[in-house]
Amino acid sequence: MILSFFDQFTSPCLLGIPLILISMLFPTLLLPSPTSRWITNRLSALQLWLIHLTTKQLMLPLNKEGHKWALILVSLMALLLTTNLLGLLPYTFTPTTQLSMNMALAFPLWLATLLTGLRNQPTTSLGHLLPEGTPTPLIPALILIETTSLLIRPLALGVRLTANLTAGHLLIQLISTATTTLLPILPTLSALTTLILLLLTILEIAVAMIQAYVFVLLLSLYLQENI
Repeated sequence: MILSFFDQFTSPCLLGIPLILISMLFPTLLLPSPTSRWITNRLSALQLWLIHLTTKQLMLPLNKEGHKWALILVSLMALLLTTNLLGLLPYTFTPTTQLSMNMALAFPLWLATLLTGLRNQPTTSLGHLLPEGTPTPLIPALILIETTSLLIRPLALGVRLTANLTAGHLLIQLISTATTTLLPILPTLSALTTLILLLLTILEIAVAMIQAYVFVLLLSLYLQENI
């Protein structure tokens, strides 16, 4: 029973070929495609409005130099958002529950922000490792602590996204299993757990959206420190 709970996190295979790549590319079909029409339908207008709103919020703390990252950050936001939400559907696979995928997204982008700062303003970027006014005896310890906190950022990004989505999926499966088990024995209690399952599903939809936004927002804040 315990193993079956974690089977949902294993990548599906067809003839020995992992289908995780298809799971990652499928959400891109939901994005609006370019069109030469002046007037589009309501769905495209809503999607473009959401993309514009997200871009405005992400670029708000950045200067003009950071606006070059708008396409990368908004595309990452759209990918994470659609992947997280589609993973809540029955009989689907959520690639963002895999730590390897989240680290593959977090580490290169964090490294790019760090290298950008070291190239454009090396003194300011290295100055973040030592707060101003630090007593002389504490300088080695603080440099070590700040360096560790800097290097652990991509790991925190990946683990935060993985842990939140994994915990939510496990809770949904546990409560749904309890609901079906209690149905022939205690129908009243089963109805109560069904209500809890509905509320938890709504909560997980919110968590899926918030975690995608937090992931990209933290990257934009890391970028803000280095430009």
